[in-house]
Order: sequence, then structure tokens, then C-alpha cells
Amino acid sequence: LGLMKDERFAALFGPGGRAEAPVVGRLQRPDGEFIVINGRVDRLVIAPREVLIVDYKTDRPAPHDAADVGVAYLAQMAAYRSVLGALYPDRPVRCLLAWTDGPKLMELPAAALDAALQQALAAAAPEG
Repeated sequence: LGLMKDERFAALFGPGGRAEAPVVGRLQRPDGEFIVINGRVDRLVIAPREVLIVDYKTDRPAPHDAADVGVAYLAQMAAYRSVLGALYPDRPVRCLLAWTDGPKLMELPAAALDAALQQALAAAAPEG
């Protein structure tokens, strides 16, 4: 409830926002094969100029910096970002973690997301 009452997070709960939004799509591995992404994000905001993907995290203590976020969280958000980026190619897709410990909102850098996605896709490729 602290997140919902905090003015810093108002955009997440305004018009265009959806709770428990499904994200389903395909991503291509380096070997050309596709993997299916089937997930659910805690908040999805489709705004005229951008798309926001927000996932709540309850880790305690919450990391102070995006560089300290675990690779599993980065890969998860990167996969969602890639699927939604294909659906909304005309606007940037930003990924944020809403840490309930605080509460605080942390944007994940695009470069870190890109690297995590490439690493996850390469790991998903079968050994040949």
C-alpha cells in the first residue's frame, strides 16, 4: 500500500496502467530457433510516449543500485521488454523494479537489459 500512496509512483497507477498483465511472445535464439516467453508483470503502463514494465520485488534489503540487481531479474525484465518492444516499436519500453523495502522505484539500464537478454538467449541455445 505504501507504493500506491506514494506520489513518486502515481504514473504507475494512473490511466493506461494494468495490474497483473500477461506478456506472451517469442524470442529468437542465436541458433535461429525461437523460445516462447509467457509471463505476467505486476504493472504495465501503455502511455502515448512510452511503455513501462514494473515488477514488485520484496528482497530485503533492496539493492541501492541497479548494478547490484540479480541477473535473473535482469533477464526476466529484458525478455518482457523485448516482447513488448516488438508490439510497440514506436515508443521506448522502460523496465522498473518497485522494491517494497523502502519503497523505492529503480529503473534498469537498457545496456544491462540488452546484455542480460543476449546472455539468456545464448544459454537457452542447445549445445551442438
